[in-house]
Amino acid sequence: MSTVLVADDDRDIVNAICIYLKSDGYDTIKAYNGADAVDIVRLGKCDLVLLDVMMPVMDGIEAMTEIRKLSNVPVIFLTAKAEDTDKILGLNVGADDYVTKPFNPVELLARVKSALRRYQILGGAGGMNQNADNNLYCGGLCLNDSEKRLTVDGEEVSLTPTEYDILRLLMRNQGKVFSPKDIIREVWHEDPCGQENAVAVHIRHLREKIEINPSDPRYIVMVWGRGYKIGGNNG
Repeated sequence: MSTVLVADDDRDIVNAICIYLKSDGYDTIKAYNGADAVDIVRLGKCDLVLLDVMMPVMDGIEAMTEIRKLSNVPVIFLTAKAEDTDKILGLNVGADDYVTKPFNPVELLARVKSALRRYQILGGAGGMNQNADNNLYCGGLCLNDSEKRLTVDGEEVSLTPTEYDILRLLMRNQGKVFSPKDIIREVWHEDPCGQENAVAVHIRHLREKIEINPSDPRYIVMVWGRGYKIGGNNG
């Protein structure tokens, strides 16, 4: 069974998280500052890290930077709801995901499971890439265009033809923003006039199928006033 390191200076939070994890079959290790968390990773004693941002001795951002020098172990940040800057900075220095406090235990466990499965399937590679077989990857998403098949964290997900074409367009153009009109032209090959709302509906359905929390998407994100993208700096 996988071992999860829980690093937070609030001992009550650490104890609560460990209870949730143990109830789901995980072993746990506790740390109360960033320096201790780094030392535990250095010893290779954990398979995933839950890392608070605000900690003594070494904060979560510093600890994350040091962890990435040592290991590709999955790291999920624990952040306060208002710490949007910390979320972005954490992802940029190598975190795999984040969970906001106060967190839903079910969502936390789902994110732990997702990150571990992705790490095991992709060997910790992460990110967006395309292999020699023309499979497209973005985090836990794998799109096999020759078989027209999508897997999310190793589990096959059924898409409609339109959903598939939209996702393929975004995954082939990581980090690029497509307006609803762009998507209509590329996917439908039609005049986009008056059809923009259809795109929003398909994006919502896609998020419901590929996101752990569709209201807080990790994959398909909206760039306000411009459109949608996948990959880039959205984690």
